[in-house]
Amino acid sequence: MAKRKPSPAPESGGQEKAATLKDLLSAEVVQQLKRQADQMKAEEQASRERQRKQAEELRKAEQKRLEQDFEHLLNNSTQDWRKFK
Repeated sequence: MAKRKPSPAPESGGQEKAATLKDLLSAEVVQQLKRQADQMKAEEQASRERQRKQAEELRKAEQKRLEQDFEHLLNNSTQDWRKFK
């Protein structure tokens, strides 16, 4: 088997750069996209906050319902009545 010689990497000149999407778009379009991205992040955060609050309210309502349920209280109470004699 013959050994392969590594092919020399093309040397990039300091002046030649690959054009990026940001370079190709106008500044106005870039700003509009940034505003839209910020708005979407804010909406997502607000949605997560609403979901968290709703889950907390459901948890509190379930806890309140269980505190009023005699069967639940009886099952979760200590049944060592000798302490109360």
